[in-house]
Amino acid sequence: MGFGGVIFDYAVAVVRWIYGTIWRTIANKPKYKFTEYINGPENSDDWFDTIGHSFVNRVIGLIAIFSICWIIIKLGI
Repeated sequence: MGFGGVIFDYAVAVVRWIYGTIWRTIANKPKYKFTEYINGPENSDDWFDTIGHSFVNRVIGLIAIFSICWIIIKLGI
């Protein structure tokens, strides 16, 4: 992954961390550390925890970019 991919991954992880922290505070559930939103939980044997979190960050980021582009096109900005 290039430098831009790392920045993109961190930016989306920040958004996920903020949303997760607010949601877990309201729902009174245990909160995750920021590094878990990037790399997954520590010492986990689940394949999703090692690979899936960066994949989810990329998918959410792409959905956000396409949504913003669609809104810009529809509003004619």
